[in-house]
Amino acid sequence: MFQKIANILSIVSFVLVSSVIGGGYFGYKYVTSEQFQTKMMNKVLGSVQGMMPKVLDNSLPKITGKSIPFLNK
Repeated sequence: MFQKIANILSIVSFVLVSSVIGGGYFGYKYVTSEQFQTKMMNKVLGSVQGMMPKVLDNSLPKITGKSIPFLNK
């Protein structure tokens, strides 16, 4: 009886470990793929483009002074 339980637990353990290793492998392959990088870059650039006009309007001065102060001698 104990042998049957030990065999079943061994099989279940093997299936769980195999699925974790397989999921990690395919997850790594997906994250390092060109499609994933393109998808993330599009999301980042989309959100940055939406913020840029607001940020630039708030931070750019209306009038600027002299770029280099000159001493009159």
